[in-house]
Amino acid sequence: QVQLVESGGGLVHNGGSLRLTCAASGRSFRTYAMAWFRQAPGKEREFVASITWSAGTTDYADSVKGRFAISRDNAKNTMFLQMNSLKPEDTAVYYCASNPIYSNGFMYISNWSAWGQGTPVTVSS
Repeated sequence: QVQLVESGGGLVHNGGSLRLTCAASGRSFRTYAMAWFRQAPGKEREFVASITWSAGTTDYADSVKGRFAISRDNAKNTMFLQMNSLKPEDTAVYYCASNPIYSNGFMYISNWSAWGQGTPVTVSS
């Protein structure tokens, strides 16, 4: 089982950038699909981006396409989310997730088996 720890969240102004990191433990990381989800206050957790084990395929929510980029470094058991042109509506707790299989239903929470504790991101207007 992969264990996940997020970092890199914080307070940023409208239009700013942040880079989130997800550090994974476990030898299986490099074979696992990975994803980022987020949960804004009073809202349900939603899909942000996902990546296959080889980084050959990435998927994004429409709301972040062109602004966010997901990547991974299997040698360092690490995944990243580069967030540019941040908006106040991006304010949320960001979670990383993993699963042995990259499902066609990658946008659904139920298809991810392991989760981190989350890192908060606040974008001020």
